[in-house]
Amino acid sequence: MATDNAISRSTAYDYLHEGIVVLAAHAPNLESALLAAKMAGYSHVNIDGTVIETDRCRTPGPTVGVDLWWSAKCDNHGGNIQVITAPDGWPLWTSDVRPGREHDTTALREHVEVLPLLAAWTSEDLRALGDLGYEGEADTITVAFKKPKGGQLTDTERTFNKAHNGVRAIGERGNSLLKTTFKALRNISLCPWKIGKIAAAAVVLLHIEHDRTT
Repeated sequence: MATDNAISRSTAYDYLHEGIVVLAAHAPNLESALLAAKMAGYSHVNIDGTVIETDRCRTPGPTVGVDLWWSAKCDNHGGNIQVITAPDGWPLWTSDVRPGREHDTTALREHVEVLPLLAAWTSEDLRALGDLGYEGEADTITVAFKKPKGGQLTDTERTFNKAHNGVRAIGERGNSLLKTTFKALRNISLCPWKIGKIAAAAVVLLHIEHDRTT
């Protein structure tokens, strides 16, 4: 944006944080994103967590010996972002950041407004699809059947899983689209608590660039 508007690199860095905040403020909130998805006639939305890596120094976590931002998911320091996408994987909304040590369900529960809004949105005709990382919230988020310990899935359950995973996999494109479009989302050097604002700003820019919000 600085290049397009003939703004020098040094000036851009001087106003880096202000620019991120201004862009992020224009990101859709979850209620608006879900309403837009319903008006667009979508049968479902997808929810998936992604870890934005950071080279930030270690920070002690709540448990002795466990680093706050260390993510076993990516074997690096990072922040957990929840992303809701349209059926074709177009990013509709991103959450604020949670420390990388938190699994998707834990991070989702920390965003206290998300589950009630998804519960209000879902019905027999509208679903929120997720992977087994959201197994603990299966009442709200539709997940695949988990193979029972020492048992086998039924033919019906296996058929459901194949269909579910095939549809949901398309939605995972959203995280890839954000990270491949914006180099900043591959590794962030700023304070990791700013990752949420940066992701929201990226969504705004993506919507503007493609002239698409839903």
